[in-house]
Amino acid sequence: MSKLKIDYFSDVLCIWAYSGHIRIDELCKEFGDEIELNYRFVPIFGAAKKRIAEGWKDKDGFKGFNRHLKEVAAKWEHIKIDEDIWLHQAPASSNVPHLYIKAAQLLESKKLISAQALEAFNGRTLIEELVWRIRAVFFEQGRNISDITVLNSIGKELQLPVSELHSLLDSGDAHAELHLDLEAKEKYYIPGSPALVFNEGRQILYGNVGYRIIQANIKELLADPQFGDASWC
Repeated sequence: MSKLKIDYFSDVLCIWAYSGHIRIDELCKEFGDEIELNYRFVPIFGAAKKRIAEGWKDKDGFKGFNRHLKEVAAKWEHIKIDEDIWLHQAPASSNVPHLYIKAAQLLESKKLISAQALEAFNGRTLIEELVWRIRAVFFEQGRNISDITVLNSIGKELQLPVSELHSLLDSGDAHAELHLDLEAKEKYYIPGSPALVFNEGRQILYGNVGYRIIQANIKELLADPQFGDASWC
């Protein structure tokens, strides 16, 4: 039986994707080999400092955004937020960590990652763990994840071949992969982060969507792979 393919679009600097990561973990635990998640990235914070400075200029700027994130995080017990998030070591762009992840995905596809490094982390794949650690380093520790040295420290912790990864950054291959994510975003009319795309774009769940809603969509598609092709309802 073929796996149900799901495109998962997010920005690593998006708090809704960070808080919703627990739902992605649960999907992988519940459905296991029945689904195949394709991690794609969108540059909501591609020019992060400008986005916050302009979007929050009438709401106390970075200090206001800092308060907003802490208020949002206070509603959930499963996440933590650094007290000074966005006030110090603010990332310039989410494109840097996105490119780093795309390079790691290419390494995995080319089978250039050791079997030891590919071992699951708390039920996650290597790529899933890389995405999570990048998010956690920013949201929980307030570190600048657009600094390549910070990303390299995470890569080394996960036993990634950092020199080979940088070759894919230098060659432009990772940039090409990230561009394909942008093309897919435009093709599916993805409004933001996070978004789950099913059935080749026929179904899209965007934003802070509850787990049961995501679960119900997956169960319907697994029960009938043609669901939605010519639905009357």
